[in-house]
Amino acid sequence: MIRFCFRSAALVFLIGTVLPVISHAQEKTINVATSAAPFLRISPDARAGGMGEIGIATKADANAPFYNLSKIVFAEAPNGVAVSYVPWLRAISNKIYLATVSGYHKLDDNQAITGALRYFNLGNIQFADASGNPLGSSSPREFSLEGGYARKLGSRLSLALAARYIYSKLASGNANNSGVNYKAGNAFGVDISMTYNAVNEEGKGLVTGATLTNLGSRVNYSNNSAAKEYLPSNFGAGVAYNLPMQEGHKFTFGLDLNKMLTPVIPNDSAGIASYYDYSVVKSWFKSFSSANGGLKSFQISLGCEYSYKDQFFMRTGYFYEDKYHGDRNYLTAGVGYKYGSAMINIAYIVPSGSGATRSPLSNTLRFGATVDLPWK
Repeated sequence: MIRFCFRSAALVFLIGTVLPVISHAQEKTINVATSAAPFLRISPDARAGGMGEIGIATKADANAPFYNLSKIVFAEAPNGVAVSYVPWLRAISNKIYLATVSGYHKLDDNQAITGALRYFNLGNIQFADASGNPLGSSSPREFSLEGGYARKLGSRLSLALAARYIYSKLASGNANNSGVNYKAGNAFGVDISMTYNAVNEEGKGLVTGATLTNLGSRVNYSNNSAAKEYLPSNFGAGVAYNLPMQEGHKFTFGLDLNKMLTPVIPNDSAGIASYYDYSVVKSWFKSFSSANGGLKSFQISLGCEYSYKDQFFMRTGYFYEDKYHGDRNYLTAGVGYKYGSAMINIAYIVPSGSGATRSPLSNTLRFGATVDLPWK
């Protein structure tokens, strides 16, 4: 089991995606934004995982709700389902994982509805004080239930709106004998997305997309009503170019940019007080300030996919973060095989970095499967 010393509710959030980017004070200061429910930032799809985590403008399938819901109206099949399994922090524990299931149904050629579930299991955690004395244990769990609607506005443009309920239980009771009672957090969030699909009948052309995700209420993990955490709101933009060639060969090249719309928690007490006083909308704009990294805090994903007769797939990609805003930089690889209406995908992150800069998915396989359902 993993041992943590909890001095504040905010420290609980380090269990998720924040652990890999804790700063080494002697080396450099890493200015990283944290949030509630960080599991919402984990990329679940193995196809995207093999292409440097890109997914905003790639070919639509049942994983679209996790990246860009609006592209689902351009899916070829009238229905589809997807499942995935993502081991997390495997170097620490083999009991931490993210599992997802999602699906869609096209009402007609212009509109579709979707549903999805994410479940994040954080294993078992033993709490301890600064001296190592045990303070009890917990079995943290998080999940989100979401649904969405997408519609074409013309032959090439589409818009979508999604809503989700988020449940996040990281600790309960008086875990550190400080008088602070921890509890499960609950929140609601929405996504807004758009896609412009300029692919021609031969499958050649450009797709662009933009998303605003996890816009919603703040989360309270304790009886301290002033310490409400922000959701991991995010702005994303993506572009993909599809290039079919002769004899069944095809390439897809893509680029995604993502910016977390949550400001960094200041180091001083006055700054922390101001941080918790921000409205949700104000926090989005604060995240673009120079103190929060501005444009340097964008994450960049590059990806490429080669397919042969839409049956065999090979993928590679690169993920980049600025060294002062996460410093995770790694190569990805993946393969896929489609048989009939079913596809199996596997992704792998090449180990890179160490300690704070090592991805929690380094040297880990990610698995996913999609099935297209032909009936209307």
